Amino acid sequence: MAACIHSSRTETAQTNPLSHDPNGQIDERIYKFAKSCRPDFSDHASCVPISQNRQKSTNSITAVDSVENEVDGVVDAVDVWLKMQEEARNDVEQEPILSSYYYTLVLVHDSLESALSNHLSNKLSSSGLPSNTLFDLFMGVVSDDKEIMNCVRYDLRAVRERDPACISFVHCFLNFKGFLACQAHRIAHRLWSQGRKTLALLIQNRVSEVFAVDIHPGAKIGRGILLDHATGVVIGETAVIGNDVSILHNVTLGGTGKECGDRHPKISDGVLIGAGTCILGNISVGEGAKIGAGSVVLKDVPARTTAVGNPARLIGGKQNPIMLDKIPSFTMDHTSHISEWSDYVI
Repeated sequence: MAACIHSSRTETAQTNPLSHDPNGQIDERIYKFAKSCRPDFSDHASCVPISQNRQKSTNSITAVDSVENEVDGVVDAVDVWLKMQEEARNDVEQEPILSSYYYTLVLVHDSLESALSNHLSNKLSSSGLPSNTLFDLFMGVVSDDKEIMNCVRYDLRAVRERDPACISFVHCFLNFKGFLACQAHRIAHRLWSQGRKTLALLIQNRVSEVFAVDIHPGAKIGRGILLDHATGVVIGETAVIGNDVSILHNVTLGGTGKECGDRHPKISDGVLIGAGTCILGNISVGEGAKIGAGSVVLKDVPARTTAVGNPARLIGGKQNPIMLDKIPSFTMDHTSHISEWSDYVI
């Protein structure tokens, strides 16, 4: 499986052609590599969210726009990967000192599967768990389960569209720990489903230690997921998260005690969960609902409504709650209708 990289990882480590001169001069081979990475156009990825209504550029590669192409729910794999490579080359042109970094993590690989397996294995390895072993394991899982990689591409697009701090796909891939933690969970969940529970729990533990995100491998997570900032996110074993959900940091989807069985929340499509929220027990949050930051949710939340507070209550009241007209996980609007539940002013 390591053959998916142009040379074995061991050989790459020993004969890295992108070594850096300690005197501050860039090795001639680095210079040639960086020069070859320079694109033929000047446009650079911006933080403007991708939109179907966005005007398309006519003088640059169309990979950004074709990322949105999908057939039967499958995002175009080639174009996402090509766009990431393009962005990596742009970054190398701007910061040649990062040539080796981008080469090793992106440009040397011939597929997104290989790059992701390599990146996660380096992040999650330890003295007793070599990166080569993890790479072979991860590569085997993502190669066998094409749906995982389809979800990866949806997640990349979700972060790029919804998080204004994300400047490119490759930036998300390399640096956003919420994205990386979610992909590691997808691999762990696959292993859990295959009965390889010890290995799945080990990956969960390493993800918790490295990324400060604790997702039980039994939890089921859809596609198009944004874990924004992600620090302190805890998701229990029987939790279910639908598609196109946005979750902020310090969110807990937990149980209410020591009961066994189905005991964790069920989050429907298009839900936005604000920072510091606790949703406890086997309850449902309906499609397109919004949970305000710092809330403690103990009962079902109807679709398209907003729940805020401790304990959480519906804005507009239980009998006639205000109904949201937009999908909150897409708008990322945390403060609409604030006057309906609070007259607090500073």
